Amino acid sequence: MGAIAAGIAMCGAAIGAGVGNGLVISKMLEGMARQPELSGQLRTNMFIGVGLVESMPIISFVVALMVMNK
Repeated sequence: MGAIAAGIAMCGAAIGAGVGNGLVISKMLEGMARQPELSGQLRTNMFIGVGLVESMPIISFVVALMVMNK
């Protein structure tokens, strides 16, 4: 049962990270198209946002490992 729970947790985290990254990057590209002079600042904020979004699957992976080893 622990392996199934870990798989479900990782699946949800992967799907959520994919959707989150897509939204962050699409909004950054939309902002760059509207105001090209802010592209450097938008790119910096995008990398921060992607880093925050990617932290969720990493945390989920650690939790999944803890559930499997219990």
